[in-house]
Amino acid sequence: MNTIISILIIVTSFSHMDNGDSTGVWLEEFAIPYMEFKDQNFEITVASISGGNVPIDPRSLPNEKQKIQWEEPLSVLQHSVRLEGVNLSKYDAVYIPGGHGAMFDFPTDPTIKKVLENFAKDNKLIASVCHGPASLVNINLPDGTALVKGKKVTSFTNQEEFAGTLEKQMPFLLETELKNRGAIFISKENWADHIEVDGNLITGQNPSSSKSIAKAIIDKLKK
Repeated sequence: MNTIISILIIVTSFSHMDNGDSTGVWLEEFAIPYMEFKDQNFEITVASISGGNVPIDPRSLPNEKQKIQWEEPLSVLQHSVRLEGVNLSKYDAVYIPGGHGAMFDFPTDPTIKKVLENFAKDNKLIASVCHGPASLVNINLPDGTALVKGKKVTSFTNQEEFAGTLEKQMPFLLETELKNRGAIFISKENWADHIEVDGNLITGQNPSSSKSIAKAIIDKLKK
């Protein structure tokens, strides 16, 4: 591993659902881990499918205090790099925050599939929170086995989705789809701070898990 730990953060480029509602990355799930990684002097690259300005889910916009605390991650989101051009060999880990936008562009994007299957093949750390694990549903190991098969994972749960108002706008229910791929899905009560660590796969349940998943990533990379 490099002396300086490098982490790739992949965020959604999807901004509007079929009903016209705005969506994007859930800011807390990006900003809190970003600041935690920054505190560890990690080298961070923020990439998206389209590159450029990243849409932020309006329901996660910062308050005045957070605007100050998260000034740097907010600025970085305006200038994401295009994922397709990223040199994967330099990174020790990939982290994927959620937001409902992740449900739309992550599962079917061929570049994300290529990136994550490359990380899986090289046994590098893959971590994701909330709706971010939508990126994992079509990822396979080199032998064709689903990445999540037999792995303990979590994500935004069906109960949490139904507690909101957007379940009918979603292309699928993430908990159900992960289970369909053979995942051992573990959930806690709605909005609980909850993560699962299974080897080099780390997943978090919801925005409340943002700091915990960041700390789990740091712990794993600094071992």
